[in-house]
Amino acid sequence: MVLAANGFICVGTDKGRILVFDFTQSLKCICGSESSGSTLGPVSAVALSNDHTFVASGHTTGYIQLFNLKNPEVAARTVTPVALAAVTSGRQEGHLPGSRIISISFVAGRHTAVVSADEHGLSFYHSLGKVLFVEASDTIRIFGNYHGEDASEASISSHPADPLFQQNALNRPSFRRRRRPRHTILAMSTLPLGPLPHSTDAYQIAALLTPTKLVVVGMQPTPKTWLKIMRDEEEFLSPTYRRRGCLAWFPSVQESSTEKLDKAAGVKNARSGKQSQRTPTHPVLSYSWGSHVYLLRVYERKIKQAVLNSRTGKTSEVEVGTLVFEELGKWMMDDAVLAIQWLNVNQMAIFTANALSIYDVHGMKMVEAVRFDSSSLVLPSLSSTGNGSMSYSESVRDIAHSIRTYKGKLFLLGRQELFVGTLLSWADRILSFVGQGDFLSAIDLTRTYYTGEAPGNRNGLPEDPDERQIVIADKIYDLMVASSRYTFSEDRMTDGTHASLDGRGVDRTSLFEDLVATCARACIALNDFDFLFEELFQQYENAGIHRMFLHQLEPFVLNGSLPSVPPRITQRLVALHEEDGRPDLAERIIWHIEPSCLDINQAINLCRTHQLWDALVYVYTRALRDYVSPIIEFLALIRSLRQDPAPTDTVINNAYKIYSYLAAVLCGQIYPSQEPMEPDEASSAKRAVYSFVFCGHSTIWPAEGGNLVLTSQDESGIEPTYPYARILLRFDAESFLNCLDMTFEDSYLHDFPDMSRLMIVRILLDIMSSDDLSPSDATFMNIFIARNVPKYPHHIEVAPSVLHNILIALATQPEAETREDRQLAAEYLLSVYTPHDGDRILQLFEDAGFYRILRSRYHHEHRWGPLLTAFLHDPELRTSEIFSGLEEAIASSARDNKKQIPDDVINTLTISLDQLLQADVLATASLLDKHIPQLHEIALERPPLSDDRDQFIYLNHLVPDSEYDRYSTTPSFPTRINSRLRHRFVSLQCRFSPSNVIPVLKRLQDGIDWPTALSICEEAGAYDAVIWALNSNGQPQEALSKADIFEKQLTLDLARALASPVPGSTDSVNKYLNDLQAIGRRGISVCMEHSSSSSPAEVPLEDIWYQLLGSQIHTVQTLSACCSTGKGSDAELEGEVLSTLRAIVQETFASLVSVSSTQAVSFPRLFKRLVDPAIHSGTTGMLYTEFRAILTGMLESYRTDGDMLIISKHLIDRDVFDSVELYTKEKMHGWAPSCGVCSLCGRTLLLSRADVESGQIRLSRTGTIYHLKCSALDS
Repeated sequence: MVLAANGFICVGTDKGRILVFDFTQSLKCICGSESSGSTLGPVSAVALSNDHTFVASGHTTGYIQLFNLKNPEVAARTVTPVALAAVTSGRQEGHLPGSRIISISFVAGRHTAVVSADEHGLSFYHSLGKVLFVEASDTIRIFGNYHGEDASEASISSHPADPLFQQNALNRPSFRRRRRPRHTILAMSTLPLGPLPHSTDAYQIAALLTPTKLVVVGMQPTPKTWLKIMRDEEEFLSPTYRRRGCLAWFPSVQESSTEKLDKAAGVKNARSGKQSQRTPTHPVLSYSWGSHVYLLRVYERKIKQAVLNSRTGKTSEVEVGTLVFEELGKWMMDDAVLAIQWLNVNQMAIFTANALSIYDVHGMKMVEAVRFDSSSLVLPSLSSTGNGSMSYSESVRDIAHSIRTYKGKLFLLGRQELFVGTLLSWADRILSFVGQGDFLSAIDLTRTYYTGEAPGNRNGLPEDPDERQIVIADKIYDLMVASSRYTFSEDRMTDGTHASLDGRGVDRTSLFEDLVATCARACIALNDFDFLFEELFQQYENAGIHRMFLHQLEPFVLNGSLPSVPPRITQRLVALHEEDGRPDLAERIIWHIEPSCLDINQAINLCRTHQLWDALVYVYTRALRDYVSPIIEFLALIRSLRQDPAPTDTVINNAYKIYSYLAAVLCGQIYPSQEPMEPDEASSAKRAVYSFVFCGHSTIWPAEGGNLVLTSQDESGIEPTYPYARILLRFDAESFLNCLDMTFEDSYLHDFPDMSRLMIVRILLDIMSSDDLSPSDATFMNIFIARNVPKYPHHIEVAPSVLHNILIALATQPEAETREDRQLAAEYLLSVYTPHDGDRILQLFEDAGFYRILRSRYHHEHRWGPLLTAFLHDPELRTSEIFSGLEEAIASSARDNKKQIPDDVINTLTISLDQLLQADVLATASLLDKHIPQLHEIALERPPLSDDRDQFIYLNHLVPDSEYDRYSTTPSFPTRINSRLRHRFVSLQCRFSPSNVIPVLKRLQDGIDWPTALSICEEAGAYDAVIWALNSNGQPQEALSKADIFEKQLTLDLARALASPVPGSTDSVNKYLNDLQAIGRRGISVCMEHSSSSSPAEVPLEDIWYQLLGSQIHTVQTLSACCSTGKGSDAELEGEVLSTLRAIVQETFASLVSVSSTQAVSFPRLFKRLVDPAIHSGTTGMLYTEFRAILTGMLESYRTDGDMLIISKHLIDRDVFDSVELYTKEKMHGWAPSCGVCSLCGRTLLLSRADVESGQIRLSRTGTIYHLKCSALDS
């Protein structure tokens, strides 16, 4: 079943007949008969002519029929399919038998001219006229090619990339699969006639959409292709969207902008008899490929063309029309587009598988979207899935023939019923709420239309915002009036609309509350509050529920939406919170409301009663523009504080607000919001505040009819000079002066003649000279003056004597907590003033602890010793800052003294060594080592380094590449460490890190006394270090002799420990054993070193190996004899000792074997010397026993290593065999290509590296290989 709806609703059925209904659902007629229906087959396409008098139908068998609705039983014209033989002979054109007609459309306003398209990609123009009552049909093919015919649109070349070549390639035996037409037509439609004539109507345009291109052809004056747009290749490669496309025309209509003008002109022209000229829009084509939707505008352009007259031979210019196509836009949907229909000139309905979306064409945005199930509609191509011409997945998406629009209405052909719907206009949406009695939602929706925030479409509203608001404003007012009447109507008590759920009766509370909020939002949008504050408030007041109105109004006041409220309502709102005991909420109202709307007396009394100081200031300054009265109120509070012995924190905090207020006003800001004042208001406020605060005597405020403002404790007390500035300084001088600091930066003090920075400074000096301020207040005033004189040198000129006194006062004040502020102020002052008694001032600075100033002065004067002292005594400096400062000072002193460090610097550092060492030992060591290495010995004798561990860390830091990297911070120079310190460090190294003695000796070997060092190491038990040192000095035999002596001594000690065990002897045994291991390994390294040297003849290698092995074997023999005689009591410990020592001998033998290939060492001769009984008299049996055990262990070890190597070899051989076998099998798998180029396009398979990585190649089992994109284009 298929659908057409434009004037009538035409439904084509599977029985080959067409049902025609009008919009009242009355069946007008049935086109066709049962007999013709059975012959022609199901209707697959249907169209209704422009004047609604003819219906055209296309059938699955290839037949086309035209019906005159005046005589619907018999077809007025019938187009029969054309046999293939007639086509090939060139006698006829037309659809082949069995070709399903997928689209049919009338051409312009004609009844007998249609354009059709079938499933095989063929499209024809049929002119079905009569000549002398005889049918004279004319059929012209406008698109597509018959199967096997040369493509007219294809290139003539036979290159592999040519479409004809690709088609032939598909017909080869290797491609035995069902073939799809290359140019399947996805959609086809002619340009319909609009209500207004347009120049494009004469061309009889038709648009055809295929998977690869869009083609626009014109039938008049001669058939011609006007446009061809190729599809983007990237879109086409997507298999999901490849065969999805649709299109729809919107004809020419009158422009909305000229519609009203035309109406007015129509009245005038009707009187004069003239016809008004209306401006039509250009037709627009919307089409889609996959999920992309495009818009195309078409119009005619006249061009001049030269034409040759064949009779006269003259050329003349003729104006010829041509069609111009203009792209309007493009967007992408979330899924493939299944159907497109125009609702009106501005809106389109776009269908996907799961959604129906309404798009605004002008704004290029979606205005509405609802869920939609495409499977609920009729699928006209579902029957084609049985013969294989279409897949099921494509058929279930073929819904375009089941969707039509006409005059804004949407028609959907379902499986059981026909759905008709339309977009609700703005009035329809509002009326739907009104019909439900929901006036509040109706008001909110109307308001959103007024502000342009309404969701969905705006059908029925003017496009111009001003015109739209004029239309909607009256509607909002009418809805508010109706809503208030509805709410206060007595019918609400009886109609049950607001019955409470708990059975308490009628509860209209929520209705009354929501009415205020809704009307408030609407009035804010309209900027008209008469209804809200007059009519609606009066209704609430008459009903006795004005409190409810005020509570709902308050949020709009607080968020700034309603800054201006009538005073009578403001008065009620403030009183409401006062009555509820919530003055804080009343203060919040005062802050946020327009001052002119306040009841001044009510607000001031409320603020004074409840101590609402911020609100009180706001009322004075914003409502009365009085900036002095808040100061007077605060001064009265300060006076009361001075009389109150135990004031509360709240009162104190309120009193301190005067300084925030002064800072805000004198900086031109509104208190407490900190918003900037208008320039004129700011200037007036500053003038009033400056004049009052720095007035030299008590004054009356207000000037007319005011009271004298006093500051003394008693009413009869004497008022001092500058009473108001003085009381502010007495209360908190620091806060007041901070306030002045900010105001001094204001440019107002440049131009104001009655007040300047100099006048304020003089007033402060005058107040300070009276000696009635506390020392701390005087300190803050001195700091203030000292910091501002250098900042404003052209505006503040003070006598040098005054500056001198301020400088002395800053240095002599005893407060430690203000020392840094005083020092900073003194630095400022010294930048513009140089005292005449510099030495005295420096002494004062030293007593005051102004070390930063002292350092600057000493550095400037090149007084290096005092400069170091200033660094060392400054408690504010971090340790890193002290040492970096000392480093720079010492370097500067050396540069200033011919590269020599002055004696006073050395003396200062010598005196300060204890302090430096306590601060940082390592930094001190680096500093001394770099500049004054002669102080190292003195530093080591100081109390901070009395512990040997600290001395070791100190000296270790001086050695480069120390193992204690965490201690190293700077590079050192070991040549600066004298011999005594080196020996001391070796001794400490032997104690605290004996395992690293040898690396230390390597780093210190250039400046060390070796006999002394060897003696130190030998006494400390660093035997391996002694052996290394002798060998490094070219005495390998002496080294091994020493090793023999050490081993014999350790053997005796070990034997005694094993023979006479005491508590803790195990530790001693382990120590002796570790020493023996160290000696043995060091001896092995000595022998190996000389055995691998290039000139082994210099050292008797056999002798040194014999010496090493002999001493080791002697040790094993001695301890074995000790253990075997039963003198040892711990058999387990003895066994561990013997096994360890035998392992050393085995290790030595293994090393010997590794170098026995050299001619200098003969293993048999050496072995014979070792077992010679003459050498080991009396111990032959024991010696052989030990040799047997040692050699047996070596052989077992070698045997084990050999077994492991054999096993590893077998494993590797097996793995390699398996891998090669697997590789060979895999290599034999797969399909081999028949050639190295693409079988379709003939180009190289891998054009770039991107093709290799993406793998866009396909190989078939027949050996054919080609690019995937070539396959996609072919299909």
